[in-house]
Amino acid sequence: MARIKLASLDHYQSVYETAVEVTDLNYGNHLGNDALVGIIHRARVHFLHWLGASENNLGDGKTGILLADLIVNYKKESFLFDKLGVETSIGEVRSKGFRMFHRITAAQGRLIALAEIGIVAFDYHERKVARIPESFVHKIKDL
Repeated sequence: MARIKLASLDHYQSVYETAVEVTDLNYGNHLGNDALVGIIHRARVHFLHWLGASENNLGDGKTGILLADLIVNYKKESFLFDKLGVETSIGEVRSKGFRMFHRITAAQGRLIALAEIGIVAFDYHERKVARIPESFVHKIKDL
């Protein structure tokens, strides 16, 4: 199977800072893949909040998001108490979805991982894929 290789963006729109906690460690005594996915999730929630939105409400009171896919390229290990920066950016905006890009780094810019997430707009009242609300499109257009 061919490996999907992600590349860093030149610019990210936001940074979420956190630290590796003891509950984030795996049997190899480094940051576990499940914990990294959780950290990326927290960064996404903070980014959407910064935009005045949430995973359940992109701005119209009914349209939220669903994750369609997730790609992670692990680059280096990260250990207990490492300070992490999760840079986030939105791109490839379409009428019913977009992609989020993440670069996770530790001290001195050490690249820990790159991640890309496919996101689909979802109407939670109708329980179906929906168009991204115009108010959200305008917010991300100005970034």
